[in-house]
Parts: sequence; structure tokens; C-alpha cells
Amino acid sequence: MARAIELAARGRYTTPPNPCVGCVIVQSGEVVGEGWHQRAGEDHAEINALKSAGSAAGGATAYVTLEPCSHHGRTPPCSQALIKAGVARVVVAMEDPNPQVAGSGLNELREAGITVESGVLSGEAEALNPGFVKRMREGRPLVRSKLAMSLDGRTAMASGESVWITGSDARRDVHRMRAASCAIVTGVGTVLADDPSLNVRLEEDEYEGELRQPLRVVLDPRLSTPVDAKMLKLPGRTLIVTACDDEEQVELLNAAGADVLVLPAREDAIDLPELMRQLAALEINEVMLETGATLSGAMLQAGLIDEMVVYVAPHLMGNSARGLFHLPGLEQMDQRIDLKIDDIRAVGDDWRITARPTVN
Repeated sequence: MARAIELAARGRYTTPPNPCVGCVIVQSGEVVGEGWHQRAGEDHAEINALKSAGSAAGGATAYVTLEPCSHHGRTPPCSQALIKAGVARVVVAMEDPNPQVAGSGLNELREAGITVESGVLSGEAEALNPGFVKRMREGRPLVRSKLAMSLDGRTAMASGESVWITGSDARRDVHRMRAASCAIVTGVGTVLADDPSLNVRLEEDEYEGELRQPLRVVLDPRLSTPVDAKMLKLPGRTLIVTACDDEEQVELLNAAGADVLVLPAREDAIDLPELMRQLAALEINEVMLETGATLSGAMLQAGLIDEMVVYVAPHLMGNSARGLFHLPGLEQMDQRIDLKIDDIRAVGDDWRITARPTVN
């Protein structure tokens, strides 16, 4: 199963909106077939492993990181393929949280006389697909906030200048995080100030298969995004989310290459919980939040940030520089937002801290 998890991780940049899945087929103590899900719409891990094993799959044990699917989607059900191949035993790490499966795949295998075991390395398997699991269980994507700050907690000078706070190793690390995300969310203030690309730029040896560009999402309550914004000219899709129904401006942005989604306003701003529901409906598993202190603070106070990845650079930017979060209303010690730090490690000359709000 550990090998199946290792194989599954190879699809991290290419499988969304599908989960990463790996499969190993063992006959008489020897591995006879391996496979992983490489891209949405293509063969699933079990099918690739069965093709690798050929006739040796008969009477073998299949180790799969996620319950075999039992429904017809873009590909036929894997449960039936395992039954047809004549495997004797199937070991899965975890049941599929997708309501279309949710145990039915395992039941089909049992009804066909196949021995089924579940729960082997389930924690490691779930960690492969945190966004997919969250979308299936809670109806919203996982939100990971990427932040960069100086050692004194500043993200930009008072003038707004912020390029570059961290070093090149940290920036490459951010691109790997982008590549694993289904969508990158930012605010129109960031677009107006920095004109960012918000795309993935990796070397060819850093990924397998065709590089997938995540959906770029700009929160723009009043439709202020310039029609000549850099991101609108780049490969991939850009979604402008607004509370403004100015048809003329919508048409201009559409003509420039953007899609526009109009949502109801909540206190003169985008309805953030509704935005998350809409992104889930678009099969977005993982969101990377790359934005300034105001939107980051609003997302945090709305309980919509699941994980923070904070890059800390070894320099000081001074008292007048801008802070990490805009969090109005925190005045007493008992109002603090508690975090659990999961990981701290050096990335080049910088430090990367991975933390979770304890309330999520």
C-alpha cells in the first residue's frame, strides 16, 4: 500500500478534479502490475495496473489507495474491471467519500466473491487528496492561503512595494503549490497593484505529463479589472467574480478572455461562503489564496481558510510596512485566532511554516 500511495502522488499535478489514486497488484508475493491515475478522463489506477499485470492478475491481490469506483463517469467502473480480471482479494486504504460510490464499489466486489479489506494506511491515503475529500464531505474546496512576510511580520512596504520578499527557492516552491491547486484566488486590489500572471511556471523535469494551469479567480466586487490585465492574455481560464451586473463591462471582459460570475453581495463585498459553493460546483478541489491582507483577513474570519503556508524571509521591513492579515475587531487576548503548526522547514534562505486554524 505504501508503494500504491507513492504511485498515486505522481498524479498530483494532473488528475484534478479527480483524486490521486495508485494501485499495485501482487501475485504470490511478487508485484506483477502497477498503475496510477494520470489524468482526468483517462484510465484509472486500477485499469492501468491490470493492463500492466495482464493474465497474472487472476487470483492476485490488488492494493488500491481509494475504493474502486462503481459508477460510469468518463470511464467505466473499476470494480467491474477487477471482477472481470479475476482478482481474489482487494485491499483499499479508504472508502471513497464521493456519494456516487461511498461503499458501493466494495459491496460489488464482495458480492462477486472477492475478499475485501479496508483501512490500510488510510491517513496517508486521505492526505493525498485533502481537497477532493473536503469537497465530497462538506461541499466546498480546501483553501490554502499562501503568505510571504519579513521576520517582523510585514508583507509590503507602506508604498505597496513587495517584489520580492522571499528568495528564488521559495518562489519555486510556490509554483509547485500552484501546480497542485485547482484554482488560484486573488482580489482585484492585487491585480491593480501588481498585474500578476497567477500561472504555473515549472521546469519540465519537475512534473510528469502536460502541465495543467489552474483556474485564476479574481474577486472584483465592482468590475474594476482592466481588460488589458496580463492574466487575460495567458493560457488557462480566468474567472472574474463580482457583485456588479454592469452588462457593458461584463461584455468587455468577456471579449478580453475572461468569464464573469455575478454573485449576491454581502455587506458590500463578495459573499465568500457562496463563492466556495460555486467553486465546488465547478469541481474545484483545492484553492490557493494569493492576496493581500484585507481578503486574507476576511477569508480567515469567515472560517474559510483551512491551511496557511507562510514563507518567512530573513529581513526586517519596519513599523510602517503592511501586515499579514487585516483582522478588525480583535482587541482582547481571548479573541486571538489559535493556530496549530504542522510543519516548519527551511526553503533556501527562507523558512516555510505550515499551520492550521484550530477552529477548522
